[in-house]
Amino acid sequence: MAETRSTCPYCGVGCGVVIESEGEQITGVRGDPDHPANFGRLCTKGSTLHLTATAAVTMQTRLLQPMRRTQRGAKPQTIGWDAALDGAAEKFAQVIRDHGPDAVGFYVSGQLLTEDYYVFNKLAKGLVGTNNIDTNSRLCMSSAVAGYKKTLGADAPPACYDDLRHAQCLFITGSNTAWAHPILFRRIEDAKAANPAMKIVVADPRRTDTCEIADLHLPLQPGTDVMLFHGMLHLMLWEGWTDAAYIAAHTTGFDELKRTVRDCTPERVAQICGISKDDLLEAARLFATSAATLSLYCQGLNQSSSGTAKNAALVNLHLATGQIGKPGAGPFSLTGQPNAMGGREVGGLANLLSAHRDLANPAHRAEVAALWGVPSVPEKPGKTAVEMFQAAADGEIRALWIACTNPAQSMPDQATVRRALERCEFVVVQEAFSTTATCDYADLLLPATTWGEKDGTVTNSERRISRVRNAVRRPGETRDDWAIAADFARRLQAQLGSAATLFPYADAESVWNEHRESTRGRDLDITGMSYAMLEAAPQQWPLREGESAGRARLYEDGVFPTPDGRARFVDVAYKPVAEPRDARHPFSLTTGRLRDQWHGMSRTGTLGRLFGHVAEPSVQMHPQDMARRQLREGELVHVTSRRGSIVLPAAGSTDVGLSQAFIAMHWGGEYLSGRSSTGERLAGVNVLTTPAFCPDSKQPELKHAAVKILKAELPWTLLAMGWLPEDAALRVHEALRRLMPSFAFASCVPFGAGGALQGGAAERTGVLFRAAAYEAPADEVLARIEALLALDGADSLRYADRKHGQRRAARLVRDGQDARLEAFLLAGDTRAEAWIKALLQDRLPAQAYGRQLLKPGATAPAGVAARGKVVCSCFGVTQTAIAERLGDVPGSDEERLGALQGALKCGTNCGSCLPELKRMVRASPALATAS
Repeated sequence: MAETRSTCPYCGVGCGVVIESEGEQITGVRGDPDHPANFGRLCTKGSTLHLTATAAVTMQTRLLQPMRRTQRGAKPQTIGWDAALDGAAEKFAQVIRDHGPDAVGFYVSGQLLTEDYYVFNKLAKGLVGTNNIDTNSRLCMSSAVAGYKKTLGADAPPACYDDLRHAQCLFITGSNTAWAHPILFRRIEDAKAANPAMKIVVADPRRTDTCEIADLHLPLQPGTDVMLFHGMLHLMLWEGWTDAAYIAAHTTGFDELKRTVRDCTPERVAQICGISKDDLLEAARLFATSAATLSLYCQGLNQSSSGTAKNAALVNLHLATGQIGKPGAGPFSLTGQPNAMGGREVGGLANLLSAHRDLANPAHRAEVAALWGVPSVPEKPGKTAVEMFQAAADGEIRALWIACTNPAQSMPDQATVRRALERCEFVVVQEAFSTTATCDYADLLLPATTWGEKDGTVTNSERRISRVRNAVRRPGETRDDWAIAADFARRLQAQLGSAATLFPYADAESVWNEHRESTRGRDLDITGMSYAMLEAAPQQWPLREGESAGRARLYEDGVFPTPDGRARFVDVAYKPVAEPRDARHPFSLTTGRLRDQWHGMSRTGTLGRLFGHVAEPSVQMHPQDMARRQLREGELVHVTSRRGSIVLPAAGSTDVGLSQAFIAMHWGGEYLSGRSSTGERLAGVNVLTTPAFCPDSKQPELKHAAVKILKAELPWTLLAMGWLPEDAALRVHEALRRLMPSFAFASCVPFGAGGALQGGAAERTGVLFRAAAYEAPADEVLARIEALLALDGADSLRYADRKHGQRRAARLVRDGQDARLEAFLLAGDTRAEAWIKALLQDRLPAQAYGRQLLKPGATAPAGVAARGKVVCSCFGVTQTAIAERLGDVPGSDEERLGALQGALKCGTNCGSCLPELKRMVRASPALATAS
């Protein structure tokens, strides 16, 4: 077995991993104990990375050869690399000649490596001559970039992970850190345990798992963050909690800001934000008077039409109180993607240039042109993400290159995005996974390498650059992203008649060396950093030539990268959300992450066990809102915004406030779909979200949309589930996905069990298909579902009542003296789903239940009960098992948690389930201890 050190491809924490491989197969993964981001820890996603890279997964989900469609909607055909790239170069050259360089666009990703990003940036701005290159990091971090630049002078997070150990107050706002950055949250738990006096404030409209560790939760109304921060500053001024000496020595612009916050009285702030004046005062006191305050923030601030204002208003608090430039203090933006920071470093956004240079600055443009050896870099601002797809929908952009991202799932206002992809003359999708929704729109599909196969670097949230290394050879005909872009660029140069040698790279390191030189003298200077140095250990920037280590924290001397060396207070006004609630759309919808899933689930969605914690899509509503609308748990509802509508089950939760709703961001058309009564396709949560964006950062307001929620009268329902062979499960999921538009509502998700941690049982994967309609669909649709789940053979029990729209099927497999349920279909009446699902998922003896399996509405047999959701994904421990065990354990909450972990092992591996376990312990009454 070989071992290769690399970096996790999920969130911006940037955890080090050790990849285990045998031959050409990745066989295991564990946390790297020497990596300073995680010290060996991994979350549920990271610890299962190797399972997403098995041969079976690769053969079913990966794009392994270049493919081309001769017409839209047709099945793509395999072609060679030369034909693929020559054809792409000819088409792009033709568009550029006929319509100019701004008629093409490049949409890339924060999951690319820095080397990939650099080549794409040079391709667009240096060769094509367009600034139409943007990234899904625009949806993620661009407001943080703009906020840092406006206040501190540069896009450079000033704090580091080690500051958690020194902080006396943590102010977490707009971040469900427990789920979005789980390993960082483990460090927060450690810091709190080591220093119980440390206070934690969480500002979030929802009561998330992050709130479980909070001393104070501020459940503010969505979009009111600027008012909250101004209200806190108002109180700091009133109480004398600002640092006048720091303000005078190191900042400008405070007097203008004071005039604005003067009107943000506690009464006004409490009314607008929906919090109490006492809680507002306590939050301001803790922030201002603690010896060291560290703020952590993410998409709750960034994904907003006021995203830059929210970021700046929070940084204002740090400057006003001197809570910056010292251990344990500072405004710390948590990067969403593994290399959103690296993309910003190379200028991979429509308004930036290499090494944090500004496109609007003529001197910066000249510097980059000289570095690249081109006459000039275009000065016209490029189209940002939302603008780019709008331009394609309008026919302005005619050729679009999409790399390592899935805009047909992740972009807001999906109707416009899909119209753009349909109208665009030529769409190239450079992708590792063939199963993403965007692949359906591609004229040309180019197979890229992914985690475990690539070589390069990434930068995490604390400015730490880590190596990404390949553990196995590239499968099929896949190529590294930078190599694809460079090969295309050379062919495009020939088509455009350019003789310059702009892309001479032999390997990823040669790209890195050019990028490194571009940073000389800049705020992120890494001229002292090399691949050889990174082989020894990850490094933080800046690390200049001649230095042996980077800087853990910035601005300790109070000098900022502005013309006068002073930080800027930014006077921003509070503005409500772009799309406020009204009588027609009375709910505020927000979106966010699930604990065990990542983005569009192209990788995590291949592993059934990661659906255990949240098995299916739903919209969360407050129970009182459900009661007012006479909705029961699990009933289907129409969720409708001004742009579109989807159908999905309602779930009651006191974690959301009144008149609020929540849908996880991951549920795209690959897992949630349907068709309206007028034939319009309904696909994924981003059908609902608004393209309105922040005027400074151009980041869209994905965190808020006004919606109405109405009961969906869909009387005919269907549920089909089945265990499947490892080499067929994902292929069946993809085939079932194609059937979803046959229904008014449909969801299709994997489910799973087993694995090395779960008692040594073999990893098993199945597929769950749920649907609803106004009436039963054609028999051939149901027959197709049965065939895909192998319910059409002689070993299946069957029942059909066509008159009443009823249909049943069950497949039993002999297991010793008994039989186990392997698959079933309930159509027309799904009331028996709870116990039949338990029978299948828990692999209970089913020999005696043949008749009941086929009887509509049959009640649960004795001894067969619903299993409850999985809380601990590592060991497959369910809510039911935890509740039963807690009922037998006396003692304190800490003692009961320990006994629970000792008995069931839950929470003893990755720790992602610990906040939920602690909540369950507190909520469960303890047995009286014997006297």
